[in-house]
Amino acid sequence: MTDLATLVRDRRILICTGSGGVGKTTVAAVLAMRGAAAGRKAVVVTIDPAKRLADALGLEGLQNSPSRIDGEWPGELWAMMLDTKSTFDSLVAKYAGTPEQAARIVDNPFYRNISGALSGTQEYMAMEKLYELYEETDFDLIVVDTPPTRNALDFLDAPQRLTNFLDHRLYRILMAPTRGMMKAVNVATQAFLRTVSKVVGGDVIDDAIAFFTAFEGMEEGFQRRAKRVAELLTADETGFVLVASPRRDTVHEADFFARKLREGGLDVEALVVNRMHPKWGDELAEATRARADAFEGTDLGGLYANLADFQLTASREEAHLDGLTESTGDADVIRVPMLESDVHDLEGLGRLGDLMMGA
Repeated sequence: MTDLATLVRDRRILICTGSGGVGKTTVAAVLAMRGAAAGRKAVVVTIDPAKRLADALGLEGLQNSPSRIDGEWPGELWAMMLDTKSTFDSLVAKYAGTPEQAARIVDNPFYRNISGALSGTQEYMAMEKLYELYEETDFDLIVVDTPPTRNALDFLDAPQRLTNFLDHRLYRILMAPTRGMMKAVNVATQAFLRTVSKVVGGDVIDDAIAFFTAFEGMEEGFQRRAKRVAELLTADETGFVLVASPRRDTVHEADFFARKLREGGLDVEALVVNRMHPKWGDELAEATRARADAFEGTDLGGLYANLADFQLTASREEAHLDGLTESTGDADVIRVPMLESDVHDLEGLGRLGDLMMGA
């Protein structure tokens, strides 16, 4: 088993995933901060468009490129928030043969729609950003805060889905007009395109064909990057940190993701369970409740009753975790106690980091 502190110190990529509302973004920020405290140049990138990461770092906002966070640590801490459209635009500019080809794509109405709204575009662009940070920067540690769990699976599947699309027959059909092959496309295909144009409008089809015309020749670059990211996700230098809370529903969601990772040949290496109630000793809640009954009507009886409630809640939370810890195998399990307030600045992140690392 590799403990969380070792993951922060030794891995190049840490991917944090989990349900919404379990403190995943805050945990990701803590991991990057601890990396900086260990002397590493660390960056945390969130795919979630909400402002949780900026709030956790005490910032007004974040950009699509890393911003340095000032603090007292031997390394460096940087943070950024994915902007899907800007990332897509930059990628087009990188792989276009000429500035004119890039301009034709970026100005195309079909492209403007898919670059910000098409299902899966955000996950693919997140994959591209991870590639960019890994291959084109000198960060020692890249911490990725993914969207809520089932969308995070889309993020992990994005490389293969892109490759499948570029190899798909439908894509080849759409590219046919750009390669002087429309005459070779069979009658059924032409009828299909005519039918689609009646449903969505001829302008949409024209824009799509114009987009794929401009896109011609760029497939290889996209495929090469997708393959490289797929390799990174399974590399030894990448670790997965699963974040959950002790509630039954979020434990169920975390268990789903852990099993899906295992099916893909990947392992959860650390499980962070956030906002747990303290046990207040090893005594059973039933014994404490008996004491409360014995002192009923006194202040001491009320205190014992409150303690019994806390002990019962804590034992139920542990029961919820039993199946999840089984699904995560040898993962380091970190139980983070419930705090009296939300984390919204570097001081709070530092305190949370101490609790997570056992300091």
